[in-house]
Amino acid sequence: MNDSSGAARWPHILSPFCLGPLDLPNRSVVAPMTRISADADGVPTAQMAEHYAAFARGGFGLIITEGTHPDTAQSQGYRDQPGIVTPAQVEGWRRVVDAVHAAGGRIVLQLMHAGALVQENRYTDDIIAPSAVQPAGNMGARYYGDGPFHTPRAMTGDEIAAVVASFETAAANAMTAGFDGVEIHGANGYLPVQFLTPESNARTDGYGGSLENRLRFHLEIMAAVVRGVAGRGLAGMRMSQSRSNDFNHKWAGGVDDAKAIFEALAGAGADYIHVSTHQGLGEEFDSGHTLAGLAREYAGVPVIACGKLEDPSSGEQLLAAGEADLVAIARGAIGDPSWPDKLAKGEAPVAFAPEMISPFATLDATDAWRTANGVTFGG
Repeated sequence: MNDSSGAARWPHILSPFCLGPLDLPNRSVVAPMTRISADADGVPTAQMAEHYAAFARGGFGLIITEGTHPDTAQSQGYRDQPGIVTPAQVEGWRRVVDAVHAAGGRIVLQLMHAGALVQENRYTDDIIAPSAVQPAGNMGARYYGDGPFHTPRAMTGDEIAAVVASFETAAANAMTAGFDGVEIHGANGYLPVQFLTPESNARTDGYGGSLENRLRFHLEIMAAVVRGVAGRGLAGMRMSQSRSNDFNHKWAGGVDDAKAIFEALAGAGADYIHVSTHQGLGEEFDSGHTLAGLAREYAGVPVIACGKLEDPSSGEQLLAAGEADLVAIARGAIGDPSWPDKLAKGEAPVAFAPEMISPFATLDATDAWRTANGVTFGG
């Protein structure tokens, strides 16, 4: 990682950064990506351990896992999605963490509750959300989905409290597994966003109506994760305006909403905010800033930017402009787990190809593409 040609070309991406207690060797982050490759009981596999360890060997400063369900009730959203609930699931994740740490990496677990966006759940057919509103759009075929989403039922107050408690327990389980932190998936249309968005939240209690009320669930699960981590690792939140079933959604209050949301998340204990957009360099609300830049301005905590940043020139530009502290790479990391090391050596990373996640976004599909194309990354 010390090649002068790479360091001269990408001085910001390849510079070290201190994220809470973690000293990161550079500012590249593996973005969370649904890979539907756990076993039938939601236990992480040896294949997953190798998948994540490859990113550590390839020089990524931080790795964020795929969304992981925090309970054995309604939170699971996808077939073969991992959990962090049962002893076997916790032990499976421990093997993943150990492999990453042995390769010199740092890894954060992402917790995700699908809410109304359930495609498949091994535990129940009962689907819950803030309100009984059918999500727009169709399920994702790459994740074994087919047809429109189902209409959920509205959660009771006791069920909201139970979900909040599950995030605290899951965060504590993540610490038991050895993770360096926990991130909440508060973005892309999943349960927290269903509370935040008026179109999916028709509640008349303390979780509906005003922005303050609609944001309450985000803040409660943020505080729950902080309690579960208990100072043993990072506690972060991923945020977005767009949803997986509505890429064009925007916060109605513009900059005012952004200010209120990001300030409140920091106040609830977020050590960092991970901002996901579909265009990382796009200006928001005529503010002169990207959404990540607004988070950095109002939250006062480190910000990870994610969204079409696999071209390193985009990430370098974002960091140089002070719009973010770190950049998260998704498909670029699938294409080449050694993306940071390639930059440091002045080499071109292997480009992502859609066939790497086709017909399904499994690790088997990616491994098959690499075998067919003679691509290896060591081990």
